[in-house]
Amino acid sequence: MADKPPVVVVFLLLLLGLGLGLCSCANVHIVYMGELHPELHPELVRDSHHGMLAAVLGSKQAAEDAILYSYRHGFSGFAAVLTNAQAAQLSDWPGVVRVVRNRVLDLHTTRSWDFMRVNPSPPSGGSGILSGSRFGEDSIIGVLDTGIWPESASFRDDGIGDVPRRWKGQCVAGERFNASNCNRKIIGAKWFVKGYQAEYGKMNTTDIHEYMSARDAVGHGTHTASTAAGALVPDASFRGLASGVARGGAPRARLAVYKVCWATGDCTSADILAAFDAAIHDGVDVLSVSLGQAPPLPAYVDDVLAIGSFHAVVRGITVVCSAGNSGPYSETVINSAPWVLTVAAGTIDRTFLAKITLGNNSTYVGQTMYSGKHAATSMHIVYAEDVSSDNADDTDASCTAGSLNATLVKGNVVLCFQTRGQRASQVAVETVKKARGVGVIFAQFLTKDIASAFDIPLIQVDYQVGTAILAYTTSTRNPMVQFGSAKTILGELIGPEVAYFSSRGPSSLTPSILKPDITAPGVNILASWSPSVALSSAMGSVNFKIDSGTSMSCPHISGVAALLKSMHPNWSPAAVKSAMVTTANVRDEYGFEMVSEAAPYKQANPFDYGGGHVDPNRAAHPGLVYDMRPSDYVRFLCSMGYNNSAIASMVQQHTPCQHSPKSQLNLNVPSITIPELRGKLSVSRTVTNVGPVTSKYRARVEAPPGVNVTVNPSLLTFNSTVNRLTFKVAFQAKLKVQGRYTFGSLTWEDGTHTVRIPLVVRTMINRFYVNA
Repeated sequence: MADKPPVVVVFLLLLLGLGLGLCSCANVHIVYMGELHPELHPELVRDSHHGMLAAVLGSKQAAEDAILYSYRHGFSGFAAVLTNAQAAQLSDWPGVVRVVRNRVLDLHTTRSWDFMRVNPSPPSGGSGILSGSRFGEDSIIGVLDTGIWPESASFRDDGIGDVPRRWKGQCVAGERFNASNCNRKIIGAKWFVKGYQAEYGKMNTTDIHEYMSARDAVGHGTHTASTAAGALVPDASFRGLASGVARGGAPRARLAVYKVCWATGDCTSADILAAFDAAIHDGVDVLSVSLGQAPPLPAYVDDVLAIGSFHAVVRGITVVCSAGNSGPYSETVINSAPWVLTVAAGTIDRTFLAKITLGNNSTYVGQTMYSGKHAATSMHIVYAEDVSSDNADDTDASCTAGSLNATLVKGNVVLCFQTRGQRASQVAVETVKKARGVGVIFAQFLTKDIASAFDIPLIQVDYQVGTAILAYTTSTRNPMVQFGSAKTILGELIGPEVAYFSSRGPSSLTPSILKPDITAPGVNILASWSPSVALSSAMGSVNFKIDSGTSMSCPHISGVAALLKSMHPNWSPAAVKSAMVTTANVRDEYGFEMVSEAAPYKQANPFDYGGGHVDPNRAAHPGLVYDMRPSDYVRFLCSMGYNNSAIASMVQQHTPCQHSPKSQLNLNVPSITIPELRGKLSVSRTVTNVGPVTSKYRARVEAPPGVNVTVNPSLLTFNSTVNRLTFKVAFQAKLKVQGRYTFGSLTWEDGTHTVRIPLVVRTMINRFYVNA
């Protein structure tokens, strides 16, 4: 290793050079050069990057002007402003793995942790994960997001010890943020904007409310950070809703903040990769990344999140990513690299309801999060089609923009119906508000994700209730309605269910790797918020807010990962993932099979929830884990068809690839997915005993319909000298037809532990015959 030449991986992100005085042909590129040579000092790596640029651009000064970031801690590479010709020249440079354009990625409580039974005294008795991990003490969670509001009560450091001596990070000063904003809870804060400004020009903070620092002007980063590791905050609520003690999953874990996303909602590849590089250097244990880009998915060697997370995982950092919010459609899951933990969103057993009383004394109930003022007396209600504007469609009942007559709407509640062309209740609210209406009843396909409305009441009902209200409005000359106050309803909903918006599998890039991996609460989650911007002119600012998305489920898993790392500091990221996946629940709290919010609702399957809904207390003691080493990921990259030199650069070792068609299927992930089963096929897995030294596990199979499954051996015996065992799983299609995906499971049981993995199989016909 020591006599090998230094390898640099350069990702050149092509960004418009706005504000940099560059011609329109110059763009940001990332030059990715792979794993660092272990004996090279970071400053020597930086000098080599500048030397490469100077050789291409003609002078040291030109290189200084062009370079944005030198990645020199977790991996090698740089981001620079280049022409296409210069980028092409660098792509042929020795040691360069890839040169890619800069991309813009998107951002994707009082009850959720109790719902998962993460509390100091678990109802089952014994030591739960919270007490067993000492509340996540000294685990360090890095959060890539919009920054943090450090004054939030969720980030107090009461009762937390000194900063771990291994920590190498720092608090970088900026606008309204300095070292005094960090404490024993927030131990690091950095911000990365060079890639954003190279793309869009210097940010005008007069027009856009933002801080040139790690301070959060949006709220998203504060919400995710407090969900993962917030301190206990009594009497927290969102304007009276969801009141109780707010807390994160790992209340004594430390937070390191990496601001990569800005108030416009944009996060650029160059900035994200710089944050990964910094986090690896600083010494985080877990990285929480609630962002990504929608399909089509780039190749892993072109995907900054995949690259940054790869180098983090190789160094023992668990990387947790959101699955995306493009559900309920199949093949929409993102962040599908096998080394990351990809998180779907589920519901909890809490909702917010208000009573609707009509003028004929009929009463109904709808969902709402409106907690502002509204008339205590009855209001007139009108149907959207009856008050449409002259230029609106005659059958426009959905309250699309500009569809209402302000003269007829003023002072009235409007009944709107969701349509295929207009599905969003927020659009209806804005349309009614602009027409000077005083409230909205929105009839729709109802899910548990409640829309926010801050200026006028919005109550969401299903089509049946909406139709009944419509019948009333057409049966009387003066229809009236009165709204009750929103109330928090707890424990009266079946949960968890997979959220409607949560992106589904299979992965469109690597369908043989099951994604998402796991599900966690992501619907109507209360957590800290940035009070710097008013939610509306009527409501003002808040310190806590309810929000939904896989952005919310991701930090739940990050918090659990931090607890597991505190309990098992020597576990690899693969072991942490396996512990959660193999102990997850596929049934709700009443014992019914989990349901997926779709149109219509359906029984959920692994493409909806991965291994299931996370059970943190069981994950603390999984019995067996499906572990992996970096070499396993290298074989996976080989199976993707990437060339030997590129992979060798990524991992700093000579890696002759052997392109086996089964290499992806044999990757030791805690699931088995066979996208194309033709006749017979056998795959292997290896489990490591992390439970009692002397243990015996028997296999129990629930075969996917239409497939025979056998396990050999079906009994695994561990002792003081044997703690890793390999087994084979053979699949045989029963039917010679082109099939759809079917689902089953393989569970290893020892009388105490149940170690379950999903089985996902689609049968295929060997060949098609066409009659002449």
